[in-house]
Amino acid sequence: MKDTHNNRIFANRYHIQSLLSRQPGRRTFLALDLQTEQTVVLKLLLFGVDFTWDDLKLFEREAEVLKSLDLPAIPKYLDYFDVDTESGKGFVLVQTYIEAKSLQYWLDAGRTFSEAELVAIATSVLTILNYLHGRQPAVVHRDIKPSNVLLGDRSGSSPGEAYLVDFGSVKTAAAGEDGTITVVGTYGYMPPEQFGGQTVPASDLYALGATLICLATGKQPSQLPQKNMQILFTDALSEQSHQQINLTPHFTNWLRWMTAPSLDSRLKSANEALLALDRSAQTRQETSLTSKPFDSRIKVNKTGKTLEIIIPPVGLRSGFCEIFLIIFFYLSMAFVQMLLWVFAFLTLPLLAILSWQILRDIIFDLTRTRIIRVTTSSISISSKFIGLKFSPFIAARKHISKIEIIPITSYICKDSTGSTGYHPSQLNIWVGTKKVDIDSKNRLTDMEKDWLLNELSDWLNLPSNKAT
Repeated sequence: MKDTHNNRIFANRYHIQSLLSRQPGRRTFLALDLQTEQTVVLKLLLFGVDFTWDDLKLFEREAEVLKSLDLPAIPKYLDYFDVDTESGKGFVLVQTYIEAKSLQYWLDAGRTFSEAELVAIATSVLTILNYLHGRQPAVVHRDIKPSNVLLGDRSGSSPGEAYLVDFGSVKTAAAGEDGTITVVGTYGYMPPEQFGGQTVPASDLYALGATLICLATGKQPSQLPQKNMQILFTDALSEQSHQQINLTPHFTNWLRWMTAPSLDSRLKSANEALLALDRSAQTRQETSLTSKPFDSRIKVNKTGKTLEIIIPPVGLRSGFCEIFLIIFFYLSMAFVQMLLWVFAFLTLPLLAILSWQILRDIIFDLTRTRIIRVTTSSISISSKFIGLKFSPFIAARKHISKIEIIPITSYICKDSTGSTGYHPSQLNIWVGTKKVDIDSKNRLTDMEKDWLLNELSDWLNLPSNKAT
């Protein structure tokens, strides 16, 4: 349909060149600023049959927010005024024009994106979000999607500089609630909390993750299956006949983390997402150094949402000498404790009970299986013994803050001999302020601990720390 505003001059200054987009009560034009001779973008809000006061509130908020921002990767506020048109009274917002095509344009043109390009786009947009979310008050875009992210020309190995546009749904942390809920955004890219009117910086992270999934699969997120509101996209990667993109497990897991339905499970900030993405890139370069030791009996099982590490019983992994030393240690303890019980005039039944407890500990230590299980929401460390499962530790995944290896340390005995000993290395997971030793019995080799350190840090997207 032909737009009657074409070729019109607004405010005796802005000459309309073409219509960019049209929605009920809204028009976006490309125009020429006759004073500066620069190309600009005009956004027109009309008071028509489709007009609501929420439309005006969002329009004015967009103008105020753009006026406060100064970043080359987002449009710059230029002017704001009211107009009378053939279609009725309205308001006009003028902003700078960014000469770049949208991601949606490139998708429609059949362009495909490698993982390296997706990482570069993610890094650029997260840098923009880091600026927006770091404002006081924080600025939340609320409508990140392929049509609102522009991509400049390719340059060398770079896919092009990314820009974030269309702040028509923007909200600031200081906006507050006025008793009504205004749901804005685009279905498929909106996180669950946004449907209820709640918006936080992490809401933009979900939308960016959904945008990257769209670029990787060539499908809108709303077209992909879901389970418990989590977007299932890995199968769609291999279904695309026009593109064969292979995402590494590290980047795939990062995308799942970005699009976690629950705010508690999702990455919390753009800076946190950048750090996790950087860790993912670093891991891709170190893959050859993190393979399983050839003689290890440890099993690592990975599914779409679960990492399971199974450490087999020590009796199946150790030599005769080690088993003998373990038995000798427990029998020595039993003998000493038996003498104490005898001197305390205890009866034979109590001695039998004590002996059974010591024997039980020996059997349990030699035959138990250690299981570490990490899902999208929790971590559990349990033991399996003669078919029974014991779960001494369960915690929420969101509370995991660090993974580390504390190396072997030596010490000098405080006695007349001055002999030396050592503390074995530890593979620890920090959950809040609690340190959990994965190998409390020190049955793993240093190579196995290094390998598991990388497996856990990759899956959790947390930096690994090996103290020296």
